[in-house]
Amino acid sequence: MANSPQAKKRARQNERRAAVNKNRRSRIRTFLRKVEEAIASGDQQAASTALKAAQPELMRGVTKGIVHKNTAARKMSRLSSRVKAIA
Repeated sequence: MANSPQAKKRARQNERRAAVNKNRRSRIRTFLRKVEEAIASGDQQAASTALKAAQPELMRGVTKGIVHKNTAARKMSRLSSRVKAIA
């Protein structure tokens, strides 16, 4: 349990940051799920549109510290190759 005023404040800040990060992570996952669903449906146009929408969202997660840079690059690479494979 936090005893000092500084530790109590830090606990409050951590709760707020965790909530914000959770929302951001959820938003990123939603965009990625839309790409996955478009790939599963076999619609290349929809998949490529969804991928274009997901890319800035994923990169924003990198700048905000939600996702590691290499993780985001790997996800984008794998998704884009799967979208290209639909033909």
